[in-house]
Amino acid sequence: MYKNFFKHIFDFIVALTGFIILSPLLLFITLLLTAVNNGKPFFFQQRPGKNNKIFKVIKFKTMNDKKDSKGNFLPDADRLTSIGKFIRKTSLDEIPQLINVIKGDMGLIGPRPLLVEYLPLYNKEQIRRHEVRPGITGWAQVNGRNAISWQEKFELDVWYVDHISLFFDIKILSLTALKVFKSEGVNSGTNATMEKFGGNKKV
Repeated sequence: MYKNFFKHIFDFIVALTGFIILSPLLLFITLLLTAVNNGKPFFFQQRPGKNNKIFKVIKFKTMNDKKDSKGNFLPDADRLTSIGKFIRKTSLDEIPQLINVIKGDMGLIGPRPLLVEYLPLYNKEQIRRHEVRPGITGWAQVNGRNAISWQEKFELDVWYVDHISLFFDIKILSLTALKVFKSEGVNSGTNATMEKFGGNKKV
C-alpha cells in the first residue's frame, strides 16, 4: 500500500514543505550562480524515470561550459568551478530536484536518475531499478554514493525496490542528512564525478 500509493503522497508533502522552507536559500544560490555561470544557474538534462519514462531533471549548474580546441567539453574536474565544488560537496546542487518531486517525475527516495544512454546497457536485474520513481537520494547514496562500483550501486538500487517501506525511507533520509553533513562519498576515487557506466562487459 505504501509503495503504490502513500509513498507518492509522503514525497509530495515533504518536498513541497522543503521547497517552501528552502526558498530563500534557493533564491540566493540561483542569483549567485547566475552571476558566475553567465546567466545559467540551472542544469537541465533528460533522464529516465519510472518505467523508463523520460523526464527533464533540474539541478544547480556546478560546471562551466569550457571546451577544448576541437569543441569537446573539458574533463569534469577541469570544468568544476570553485563555487560549484562547494555546492556539490554540500549536495546543495540537488535541491532544485524538489521541483521534480512536486511534479511527480521523482520521489524523495529511490534509485538516482542516470543517463538515458545507459538504458540499453542494463541487464534484466539492473533495469528493475526503473520499477519505481527515481529519487533525490537513495539506498546506494547512503552506502557509498560515487565511491562504490556500478555493480554495487545497482545491487543496492534493486534491493531498495524490493524492500520499500515508510520506515526504510525515513531511515534513508536520516542517513542522507548525516552523509551530507560529513560530505562522504561525493567523489569517486580521484575523479570529480563518477566515471560513465560502460555496460556489463565480460572480462
